[in-house]
Amino acid sequence: MPVIETKGLTKYYGKGRGIVDVNITVEEGEIFGFIGPNGAGKSTTIRTLLNFIYPSSGSATILDKDCVKESTAIKSSIGYVPSEINYYKDMRVCDILNYAASFHSYVDFAYLGSLYEQFEVEPNKRVGELSLGNRKKVAILQALLHKPKLLILDEATIGLDPLMQIRLFEVISTVNKQGTTIFMSSHNLVEVEKHCHRVAIIREGQIIEIKKIEELVGKMCRRVTVKTKDNIGDELKALGVKNTNKTADTYVFIYEKSIDNLIKVISKYTLDDVLIEELSLENSFLHYYENGRDSK
Repeated sequence: MPVIETKGLTKYYGKGRGIVDVNITVEEGEIFGFIGPNGAGKSTTIRTLLNFIYPSSGSATILDKDCVKESTAIKSSIGYVPSEINYYKDMRVCDILNYAASFHSYVDFAYLGSLYEQFEVEPNKRVGELSLGNRKKVAILQALLHKPKLLILDEATIGLDPLMQIRLFEVISTVNKQGTTIFMSSHNLVEVEKHCHRVAIIREGQIIEIKKIEELVGKMCRRVTVKTKDNIGDELKALGVKNTNKTADTYVFIYEKSIDNLIKVISKYTLDDVLIEELSLENSFLHYYENGRDSK
């Protein structure tokens, strides 16, 4: 059973585009990454899934429940960390978390105590005394305290110092191994590449690719540098290479097809050097966006 499933999920703000025809399936036990630049539609998708905003068309389910009709039942089984954290400034941290715990049928307070320690959260501090990073840690505890079946993270590492980012992913890895499914949007492509099983790329409100990390990184496209005094530009075009960057006797390009075919073609020429590099997720991601801009 998919934990999250959307079909044609669309949201317009008046005439303004939010998301268009978003189709995502997140399987139980996955850590699923959701990446795209600001304004691409990541937060709109998440807020629609959580029924904070209503879809213009299409449908979405979480844990086989309709995100609009069964939103209350869904929220008892999920945890959510928003990108921006807002609490009443005069409330103490412990009061916020105890109040959040009261909405759940069972909370292991010993486990909550261990989260306080792991994230170095001071329970008697008032929200108004907390930095952005410390408010984010409170939100993380609130999302985890009931051991949710699904954890939704919207740019959860923003505001956290490097040590706490590491701590967060240690906890995410632990709860994932215990059965929690993770859906995380992020600008940090390094953390997505390191921790996610699959990733969806969203551009201008539309999903342009969903792949396993190992398929997206390295296997799909490579950066090739060829040094030769011969003119191989026409040969590269015939192989389907676009956007070749040529300086003096060096050709640099992204290649997505058979490396064997490329080698057979360029080996007919006198080569001074050849470098073939697997792309990181960041380079693959930029490649998608550069292709999108060039196609307009």
